[in-house]
Amino acid sequence: MFKQLKLSTIIKKAAFLACAMPLVAMAQEWPNKPITFVVPFPAGGGTDAFARPLATQLTKQLGKQIVIDNRGGAGGTLGASIAAKAAPDGYTFFVGAAHHAIAPSMYPNLDYDVEKSFVPVAMIASPPQVIVVNPKNVQVKDLKEFIALLKKNPGKFNYASAGNGSTHHLAGEQFKMLTKTFITHIPYRGAGPAMQDLIAGQVDIEFDGLGSSAAQIKNGSIVALAVASQKRAPGFPNVPTAAEAGLVGYEVSTWYGLFAPKGTPQPIVDKMIAETQKALNTPEIKTIWTNNGSETPTLSGEAFGKFVSADVKRWAAVAKASGAKLD
Repeated sequence: MFKQLKLSTIIKKAAFLACAMPLVAMAQEWPNKPITFVVPFPAGGGTDAFARPLATQLTKQLGKQIVIDNRGGAGGTLGASIAAKAAPDGYTFFVGAAHHAIAPSMYPNLDYDVEKSFVPVAMIASPPQVIVVNPKNVQVKDLKEFIALLKKNPGKFNYASAGNGSTHHLAGEQFKMLTKTFITHIPYRGAGPAMQDLIAGQVDIEFDGLGSSAAQIKNGSIVALAVASQKRAPGFPNVPTAAEAGLVGYEVSTWYGLFAPKGTPQPIVDKMIAETQKALNTPEIKTIWTNNGSETPTLSGEAFGKFVSADVKRWAAVAKASGAKLD
């Protein structure tokens, strides 16, 4: 009986090793061709601002080109849908964002599930939202003057967002709720096009992720009134927090993360986690992240997945409280 049990155990272990060895070999050989990062917004937005430098660094580390595929539309859900349906072979990854934790509350008929259709790889950046204005359209010195101006002129001003259900949209609606002001929401196909119109004066205000506003704030094209975080953002010591500027309770951060389609072999996911963490800790990436107002996050794998699940619930509560709707 003992010999039979021992033999059975040996057979099971041998079978497990036989199954595991091809996966290990696959991870060792991967990658042997270019990899695609699906970015669900047009070029020039916050997602792009972090995805492209990361792709460049990972290309150096992996020895294979990482190609950015911008698939904008429907508040980032179009690109997410495309990525979710990609072959889970380790050659397609998805660069998601906080927008995708909001989407389930705003788009009831999504054909993917951010928690179930993807394998979380790592959070890659986490900059705060920032309140920015066109200085010709909105002539104020600080956040207090800005709120007073809005209250005196209900409905006169508008704000751009990266699309319905984006963090820009919910941040704007939350701001309106807290300040008891009215500003018209104008959704765009991404933060890049929204920023172009803000600079041109076609729109007045944007509640933007700092990553896509950073360069324009520094060159004076737009003015930052406050960041929606507990502390001032890296690289922007002169921009006060909303609380410092007089608006207590307004805290909205965004995040960007790397995901793989469900079914991607775990050894490949594990290797990409390790390479991503290595890339995020290079001096080059740390400098770019600071210039874009972001800390360097450390969440990866299962821990990042739990964060995303918690964020889905958190944004559902914000959406309900603010009464945000699709425009």
